[in-house]
Amino acid sequence: MAKNSRTKSKKPKRPRPKLPPTSEEMKVWSALLGQELKGWPHVATRPMFGLLGFYRRKKIFAALPITRGFNTPNSLIFRIKPLPPELLRRALKEPRIDTEGRHPDAKWLSFEVHSAADLRAALWWLSQAYERAK
Repeated sequence: MAKNSRTKSKKPKRPRPKLPPTSEEMKVWSALLGQELKGWPHVATRPMFGLLGFYRRKKIFAALPITRGFNTPNSLIFRIKPLPPELLRRALKEPRIDTEGRHPDAKWLSFEVHSAADLRAALWWLSQAYERAK
């Protein structure tokens, strides 16, 4: 019996996480944060799964929700790899960052925006991710 080319043995794929719909206020906050990020040097964007990925040259450093959130309707994600110990300590103390069950080798951190007052802190974390995406 000839093997079908479509039945190649592959590693089992992890199931994709369920991405909740983005809240209306998060759409506004994402647009504001996105405008700021787009003004930074060497930043490009690409759509990805209801989010907008932000790249510094070829390295992705963040994703803001457009139609889908990450963990919640008001969350954004950023990538700092490797995460320096001082930033890890700060992230563990930050209640808006989801560190519960976080594996030390995890590539992404999720930041929960509760109000417009949280945008300053979100922007600080996004700038940390941008600076390390060289």
